[in-house]
Amino acid sequence: MPVPPWLESLLSTAFFTVCRTHGDAARGECNMYCLDCQGDAFCYYCRSSKHKDHQVIQIRRSSYHDVVRVSEIQKVLDISGVQTYVINSARVLFLNERPQPKSGKGVAHLCEICSRSLLDPFRFCSLGCKLEGVKRNGNASFAIDGSGEELREGTQQDIYPPTPPPPPSNARRRKGVPHRAPFGS
Repeated sequence: MPVPPWLESLLSTAFFTVCRTHGDAARGECNMYCLDCQGDAFCYYCRSSKHKDHQVIQIRRSSYHDVVRVSEIQKVLDISGVQTYVINSARVLFLNERPQPKSGKGVAHLCEICSRSLLDPFRFCSLGCKLEGVKRNGNASFAIDGSGEELREGTQQDIYPPTPPPPPSNARRRKGVPHRAPFGS
């Protein structure tokens, strides 16, 4: 099965509403989703009472759009081909497509579904667009095998290119040995 049963429910869930039970608490906004129950979003306190031993992911916000950390979602879903971003020093991806102004001319990479301009050679701008791509032509997959390795569309190295080696520390020193004025007697 290329699409997990909980994915469509996750993408259509409304997050960041006030919890009916813990609405007056400090962490009472519904930003958690249980992959086992596949129900509505819930808050931090509901997690500890109703979803203690379940697979739960936390949804975050970036510019009023829902995102999920790559480190959380890649354990249960093949996210290859989806554009990732670094926000507040965490690598995240968007759940659903975002509206954008007219794309600029000369953009090299576009989302295959919504034509959003992408920063890197990815195929999709969000999980929602990848889901639509899987439904349309089935040439992408969300399945991962039991060891967590991706089954299709490249490797982790394709998604996270290796960082270049740091330049040698003595390359082009700007200053040599300091030259001081002689002491006067």
